[in-house]
Amino acid sequence: MEIQIHPIGKSRIDEVDFNNLAFGRSFADHMLIAEYANGAWQSMTIQPYGPLSYQPAMMSIHYGQSIFEGMKGYRSAKGDVLVFRPEENFKRFNKSAVRMCMPEIPEEIFLGGLKKLLEIDNAWVPNKEGCSLYIRPFMFATDEYVGVSPSTTYKFIIFNCPVGSYYSKPLKVRVETEYIRAAKGGVGFAKNAGNYGGSLFATQKAMQAGYDQIIWTDAATHQYVEEAGTMNLMFMVGGSLVTAPTGDTILDGVTRKSVIQIAKDWGIDVQERQLSVKELVSGILDGSVTEAFGAGTAAVIAPIQTIGFEGKDYQLPDKKDSDFSSKVFTEINQIRLGEIEDSRGWVWKV
Repeated sequence: MEIQIHPIGKSRIDEVDFNNLAFGRSFADHMLIAEYANGAWQSMTIQPYGPLSYQPAMMSIHYGQSIFEGMKGYRSAKGDVLVFRPEENFKRFNKSAVRMCMPEIPEEIFLGGLKKLLEIDNAWVPNKEGCSLYIRPFMFATDEYVGVSPSTTYKFIIFNCPVGSYYSKPLKVRVETEYIRAAKGGVGFAKNAGNYGGSLFATQKAMQAGYDQIIWTDAATHQYVEEAGTMNLMFMVGGSLVTAPTGDTILDGVTRKSVIQIAKDWGIDVQERQLSVKELVSGILDGSVTEAFGAGTAAVIAPIQTIGFEGKDYQLPDKKDSDFSSKVFTEINQIRLGEIEDSRGWVWKV
């Protein structure tokens, strides 16, 4: 599909302080837009980043047909732009689309369009340590009438943000035992907007109590650890890497998948199984749980220092360079920056 390109008249890049990048606050010059109508993808355009105009009756606002992905681009020491495992995001995006009754997007639009967009906005990829270009593909329903049914028209957009670190310190999290994020048979595995909107209230309450994030537990019993609001959760338990198995309620994270593969390559025992809150707490107390961390695109690897449960805080050992989480972060970071050999074929060069 031909891409129509309408370049910006004057770049806004000089307006951005690349030495002080907040997450998701600055946006690159251009965005990619593809339109779906009459049962097919119709057009693809790259144009200046800017407002969109719709009627108040647009269906995605009322009925939540909206999905997204998140990935990152990096500047290598040689000056190349490298994207970490975008093919996995492409596959997961279409998995979300199917679950939300939305059209799957062709590879030539998702990956082909992204490549062209990054070529045009190449200068927006930071070269400062700890910084990256956050890439946000998303799709939403655009039919403009009120009626509970799948839309017949959609818009797919990619925009980019130069960003700094998502979390700047080890996290203090609280186990959530009242509210739920996802239930069996639901849409917890899909990256749809409603999952995140529904998580805000419980997260806000935890933050008001002094925590950074929450640990979601299973909807049926609240006995088993699932994931955090922005990350999959992982634990080192007795020398094994333990994480919840993917399914209806767990997002199949690209960073999660990468950490698991690296752990296996290093000969570490990996257990994708349910971990009860009781086992987690007792493991912290007896020293068998040595690490807890989140894994996700925005945070990459986010060490957890404190876990709150039933009014009491439990402290994990202080983070060390010899920890698995520290070493796996270094490994992923060096791969995505092109500093070591990409033996697994994870890096996509623009």
